[in-house]
Amino acid sequence: MSQEQSSVKSKKRPPLRRGKVSPQLPVPEHIPRPSYVGSKELPELCKGQLHDVQGIAGMRAACKLAARVLDFAGTLVKPSVTTNEIDAAVHNMIIEAGAYPSPLGYRGFPKSICTSVNECVCHGVPDSTQLQNGDIINIDVNVFLNGYHGGTSKTFVCGQVDDSIKHFLKAAEECLEKGISVCRDGVNYKKIGKKISKLAYFYGYYVVERFVGHGIGTMYHSEPLILHYANENSGRMAAGQIFTIEPILTMEKTECVTWEDGWTTVTADGSWAAQFEHTILVTRNGAEILTKL
Repeated sequence: MSQEQSSVKSKKRPPLRRGKVSPQLPVPEHIPRPSYVGSKELPELCKGQLHDVQGIAGMRAACKLAARVLDFAGTLVKPSVTTNEIDAAVHNMIIEAGAYPSPLGYRGFPKSICTSVNECVCHGVPDSTQLQNGDIINIDVNVFLNGYHGGTSKTFVCGQVDDSIKHFLKAAEECLEKGISVCRDGVNYKKIGKKISKLAYFYGYYVVERFVGHGIGTMYHSEPLILHYANENSGRMAAGQIFTIEPILTMEKTECVTWEDGWTTVTADGSWAAQFEHTILVTRNGAEILTKL
């Protein structure tokens, strides 16, 4: 099936509408909170974080938990299940592990994960929306464990999807893998975006330029900012850095529109989007994927 045919088919799905958002779920008092909880202000972006042996160990633990939680979340993706139900189950798993769901309370975000369905590019707020057979959904999981944040996301299929959608998701995941493959001590950050965009365009898809990867550690977001499209930014990776790579692909070249909730961002023309994300540790010889099970 051609690119044009597949995108037309995706548009036949009813457009997303905001459902009912349930009250924020509680977190036991004994679980430490990130410093931004309770404030709606954007935390100041700190400089890059280089991690020592203790920091790397803390990040490995947080990232492994995030990976396990995401794997569990994927098992919940079924027709008629609501994104709110997925959020609640994931919330319980995170707090039972003694961790805090990083998105909860970040600039007032009301939920513990992001659930982005079909044309939702990212930051979808879980609500009463029921998944339908043939939908795709990105679930973005971030946890704060023992003072360290770890994050990962994946786009799952709900029920049965046609081959064109499977091809799209495969391409999106392969773009993430290509971006990771260039990472090692001393390499220019810009090589990540060049690799990702070249492969995306080869497959006939487009990279969303509005959202970026970022440093992560004791701070939820920090430098470096990782651009997923071709760019000429200077700067080189250093062993001990940890950051996310999280490209978003769309089936057609389109603008992004953010809903009045200030979070949910969708494609302007209704074409579908897919995202995959890992947190990686830069080493002298390559990159260790911390969120890989």
